[in-house]
Amino acid sequence: MQTIQVQLPDTVNIDAQEIQLLLAGKLYEKGLLSIGQAAQMAGFSKRAFMELLGRYQVSVLNYPADDIGQDFENA
Repeated sequence: MQTIQVQLPDTVNIDAQEIQLLLAGKLYEKGLLSIGQAAQMAGFSKRAFMELLGRYQVSVLNYPADDIGQDFENA
């Protein structure tokens, strides 16, 4: 696993775990991580991570609406 170091202004009041959660959520949202990988990166179980995604307006169903419609038609 890669390690990165980020410098934030002193005025930003955020802890390391929330930064990990934000980054994992964004990487999941972009399709770069699976839900399991993102949860592990953030340090949560899949279930807890999925519940926390709602705080950041990230959908647990990371599936394009067009694909859902096509799948429905194919069924």
